[in-house]
Amino acid sequence: MDIAEGKALYAENCASCHGAELEGQPDWRSPGPDGRLPAPPHDETGHTWHHPDSVLFDYTKLGGEALMAQRGMEFGSGMPGFGDSLTDQQIRNILGYIRSTWPEDVKQAQAERTKADNGAN
Repeated sequence: MDIAEGKALYAENCASCHGAELEGQPDWRSPGPDGRLPAPPHDETGHTWHHPDSVLFDYTKLGGEALMAQRGMEFGSGMPGFGDSLTDQQIRNILGYIRSTWPEDVKQAQAERTKADNGAN
């Protein structure tokens, strides 16, 4: 995992929506005029860490609507898929960078969710 590359790729591909400091868009819990939720923060104040690695990876690669459709749900998401512009390793590096910014207790909680998810597969 290359955290430095992940940080640079985050700045290029993610910061315009999710914030340079991972802070997300204002009022990210309230749908905008289009009915979609604004981009959430990726720091410990958001819900990114509530999801296992597999969900974070798939959401980034496929995009929100495509992933939810694949799971049989209709969900209006502004999150585009990056699978055509980023390699799987680049996506993993971005997620690694995001995780690297979390406090230790949040990292541990997310790691437990990932472990439980891996056990379910």
